[in-house]
Amino acid sequence: MTTPHTVRTVAVLGLGRMGAAIAARLAGQNWDVVGWTRSGRHVAGAVETTRDPEDAVAKADVALLALFDGQACRQVADRIHPALRPDTIVLNTSTIAPAEAAALARRLGPSYVHAPVLGSVPAVAAGTLRILAAGEQDALAGVQPLLRALGTVRPVDDAATAAALKLIANSSLAGAVLALRDALRQADALGLPRAQALDVLELGQLGGLVTRKRTFLADGAASTTAPGEFTIGALAKDMALLATASNSPLRSAADLAGTPADPEADIAVAATVPAVDDAVLEPLRRYIEGHATGDPAHFREAFLPTAHIEGIRDGAFASWRLDEYCGLFPGHPATDEPARTRRIDTVDVHGTVATATMTLRHGPDTFTDVFLLVRAEGRWRIANKAYHRTPRPAA
Repeated sequence: MTTPHTVRTVAVLGLGRMGAAIAARLAGQNWDVVGWTRSGRHVAGAVETTRDPEDAVAKADVALLALFDGQACRQVADRIHPALRPDTIVLNTSTIAPAEAAALARRLGPSYVHAPVLGSVPAVAAGTLRILAAGEQDALAGVQPLLRALGTVRPVDDAATAAALKLIANSSLAGAVLALRDALRQADALGLPRAQALDVLELGQLGGLVTRKRTFLADGAASTTAPGEFTIGALAKDMALLATASNSPLRSAADLAGTPADPEADIAVAATVPAVDDAVLEPLRRYIEGHATGDPAHFREAFLPTAHIEGIRDGAFASWRLDEYCGLFPGHPATDEPARTRRIDTVDVHGTVATATMTLRHGPDTFTDVFLLVRAEGRWRIANKAYHRTPRPAA
C-alpha cells in the first residue's frame, strides 16, 4: 500500500461539474493530476487528459472516481481494475446507493475508500468540502493528504454507511429546496414582490440557501446563464436512491422527479416552478362550493359519474355512489356555514392522474378528504374520494 507521503499522482475519472472542480483544485495544490471522462471534456489549467481510463490510472497513486451514479462506477471500476498497480488506492467520491458502495468495496478490496462529499463546486474550489470517508486503515492513511486538500474528513465505519449518510444529508437539502418552493408559491399567491419575499426569507431558517441561490430565485431568473452547481436531475437521482434503499415513502423523490424544469438546471430552479395548474384545482374548488352552498350540482360538476365516496360513518364502512352522495345535501348552506372552513392541503400530479388532500372543519368535526383525480376528455374530474372524520374530543 502506498504511504501517505508518496501519494502525489491522481487520476480523476469523471470530469463533470464536481470532477472538473476536484481536478482543478488538486492541480492548484501541486498534485500531479490526469483526468478522463467519457465525453472527452478537458479541464482548464494544468490537468492532462487521456482517451482511456486505463491510461489515466496506469501511473496513478490514487484513482479518484467522480461519477454520476452506481452504474457508471461499476463500469469504470471494471475497466480500470486490470490496469491498477497493486498499491493504487481507489477513492470514490460519487453519490451512490449503500448496496452499490458495499459491492464496490468487496470488489476492490482493501485498496478501496468510499468518500462521498458534502458541498458543491464552490466548496471544492475553497477546499471546504466535508468528506465522509470509509475504508481500511492503510488506504485511509494513504489518501489523507489528498482529502485534506479538498476539505475536512469525518471517518465512517464502512462504505455502505458513508453512502447512506450522504443520501440522508442530501435529503435535508431536498427538503429545504421544496420548503423554499412552497414559501415562494404562497408569496406569489399573496401578491408579494419576489425581492421582498426573498429579503425576509434570508432572515429565517432558509436564509443560507436563499443567499447562495438568489441568482436563480429572483424574478426573471429563468433566463439566467449562471451555471448550476448541483442539478435538479442529480438531486432527484439521489432521492430516488434513498427511497429505494430505505424502502420508505419519500415525498421529495417524487416532487423533484416531477419538477417541470430542465434536469440540468440548478436545484434552486426547482423552487421557482409555478404552482399546480388551475385546471387540476377546478374540481376541488367545485367540491368546496358544493359544501359551502349545499347545492349538489357542484358535486356533479366535480366528480365523474362513476365516482364513489367512502369512509367510516358511525363506526361502519360506508360507500356512496355519486347520486346517493348528492342526496345527502339539502340545496342550501348549513346554518353554521360562516364558521366552517376548508383548505386544499396537497396536490400531486402524475401525467393524467393526480392525488389531493383537503381539510374541512365542519362544526365539532374535522374531516380529512383524500381524492383521486383523472384528466379525461380534456378536463380534470374527481374519480373517487375517501375521508376520515375526527370528532372534537369531549370536554
